Amino acid sequence: MPNHYDALIIGGGHNGLTCAFYLARASMRVRVLERRHVVGGAAVTEEFYPGFRNSTASYTVSLLQPKVIADMALHDHGYCVVERQLSNFLPFADSYLKLGGGEGRTQAEFARISPPDAKAYPHYDAALGRLADVLRDLALQTPPNVGGGLGALQSAAQQAWPLAKLDAATQRDLLEIFTRSAREFLDGWFVDDRVKAAFAFDAVVGNYAGVSTPGSAYVLLHHVFGEVNGKAGAWGHAIGGMGAITQAMAKACVKAGVEISLEAPVAKVMVNNGKAAGVRLESGEELFAPIVAANVGPALLYRQMVEPSDLDADFRRRIAGYKTGSGTFRMNVALSELPDFSVLPGKVQAEHHTAGIVIAPGMDYMDRAFDDAKTHGWSRQPIVEMLIPSTLDDSLAPKGCHVASLFCQQFAPTLPDGRSWDDCREEAADLIIDTVSAHAPNFKSSVIARQIHSPLDLERKFGIVGGDIFHGRMSLDQLWSARPVLGHADHRAPIRGLYMCGSGTHPGGGVTGAPGHNAAREILRDRSVLWKLLHRG
Repeated sequence: MPNHYDALIIGGGHNGLTCAFYLARASMRVRVLERRHVVGGAAVTEEFYPGFRNSTASYTVSLLQPKVIADMALHDHGYCVVERQLSNFLPFADSYLKLGGGEGRTQAEFARISPPDAKAYPHYDAALGRLADVLRDLALQTPPNVGGGLGALQSAAQQAWPLAKLDAATQRDLLEIFTRSAREFLDGWFVDDRVKAAFAFDAVVGNYAGVSTPGSAYVLLHHVFGEVNGKAGAWGHAIGGMGAITQAMAKACVKAGVEISLEAPVAKVMVNNGKAAGVRLESGEELFAPIVAANVGPALLYRQMVEPSDLDADFRRRIAGYKTGSGTFRMNVALSELPDFSVLPGKVQAEHHTAGIVIAPGMDYMDRAFDDAKTHGWSRQPIVEMLIPSTLDDSLAPKGCHVASLFCQQFAPTLPDGRSWDDCREEAADLIIDTVSAHAPNFKSSVIARQIHSPLDLERKFGIVGGDIFHGRMSLDQLWSARPVLGHADHRAPIRGLYMCGSGTHPGGGVTGAPGHNAAREILRDRSVLWKLLHRG
């Protein structure tokens, strides 16, 4: 029957495509339903001004699981990632820091401004590396479900055993990073505020919080457990932009037999006698499947796509309190020339132009940015990371020109006093341009065009509630077995046959593919023994 499938996937983002691939590889008939005109979710490349293309939302790669890359044979479908020449470049009022670029270079940079911190850095780097290894080991495992019986207890023991074998110092570091603020954690390692700021930035990426907010240290760790081309902790650029990754995934899916439908927004998950029966599109068309996997965030899924009567009262209350909103304002700009930084002059391409250029000059600066956002709606001195991917990929802009991604932090998901981001987005964008220009005076005049995504724009365009790039706050109460809700961390919804395969599940946000991989594994575990026998081989 043409409108009947083994599985339907809501949302064609990278996790939805990953989940679809694994299901199709297991001989299931799978259809992906994407609301936009292009597959990829927030990991897409689009032309935003004639001749200028860029990664529209998600903009850099590190966290994508090597297993997913290998299983989907993404390199055969055009996947290519190059490492930045430097990891990060931080301009200050009268100095700067460069991070990365080869063994010993970061330590040498620290020695230039703070010898005690240079001495401490190798120990900090090793400690964080050990903690990152813990996350890597857990990323492709399904968290144990509270109330899941003996199986959940066994799973919890298996996942906790590597932690129990850690030495006492690493266990203490692990406790600190899950419970402390980034400021407290970094104060225990470093002296100079500029050095602390270089690491504290990762704690507020996609995190509507200050560096003094308890729990913010974990977000710092979340951003360092990735790798590029086998190099742990590195960050890179996908040639062709982030859309090249999801286009490669789409090709792998089609090769495996997945049907992908664009401009097919889902309105409702249909439920019959407590079990998922399929979906109803906004067009009114109904599609049927015993398995529905949602790549949309929990807030969108349960508050808009599932009838309240299909959920019990306690779950409805819990999901109503699920926290979203990453405080992110995202811009893309077309540039006539490279930025000329006051502390490191020059418009000829240099290694710092290939880095993540971080404007966050100090811990107090970052805390003030969050305080401003809470009271005013956005920071009057925002935190900005700028990437210029055309320095690594000349296919993105005309010769002699460039494109830049501006990832800006501490912009309230919902503005106070009933204001709308539609009324304030241009003002906020001007402020961001001025913030960069304060460090690179030629920047403002070099802007040919700009594409603005306020938190509201991100929600409307990509379906991420509150503009939350992680599909939900990455705090201790919404991690591992509590993501998104205790009792449903194993990708299974409280409705039989409905699964969650997006970043609102473990291990959380970023372009990882892990939630899609893990959800597919649980779906296949739930398939009947008879079906497996019939489709063996």
